[in-house]
Amino acid sequence: MDPKLMWTIVVVVAALAVAGLWVVTEKRRRLRLRQRFGPEYDRAVHDAGSERRAEAALDARTRRVAKLQIRPLSEADAVRFADAWRAVQARFVDEPPAAIVEADRLVGEVMTVRGYPLGDFDQRAADLSVDHPRVVANYRAARDIAQRHSRGEATTEDLRQAMIHYRALFEDLLEHHAITNHQPAVQDQRELVGGRR
Repeated sequence: MDPKLMWTIVVVVAALAVAGLWVVTEKRRRLRLRQRFGPEYDRAVHDAGSERRAEAALDARTRRVAKLQIRPLSEADAVRFADAWRAVQARFVDEPPAAIVEADRLVGEVMTVRGYPLGDFDQRAADLSVDHPRVVANYRAARDIAQRHSRGEATTEDLRQAMIHYRALFEDLLEHHAITNHQPAVQDQRELVGGRR
């Protein structure tokens, strides 16, 4: 066999192998990002306009959050925040707008204690999406309702929904399992509406 032809075949086979390896690696990376970020992956693709740009943005988020010093709450902080949440939830019955403002403040306080920086809202949501991708949509929805309320465009039912959204994020941030010896931080939705404690 002609040595030139043999080297050409070797080069082509090697190039195909490298290309195949790259495709497999990219598929694994994409699957890993989809599994890690869940619905946030689809939102990122929609916002970025392409999977490649979205994946680069999600990778950048992951690297940014890895540099932060995110930490779990101490037992004392978890109990203190759980008690504060119960008070906010009880306040909702008589003062829904004030309770929503307080819920947002409390979520921000938990984030701060955990080590998340409180920059602009979009950056906070992006940071949260790395470790809490399943509930970051709740945060965005709650914030949207709170902003609509400030413009006089939200009903009491909308505020109730915002409270439920804040509750989902709050529990995830609180790492509810950390306070198993205490009363749950969040009461049943019926209690939220009915005002029972």
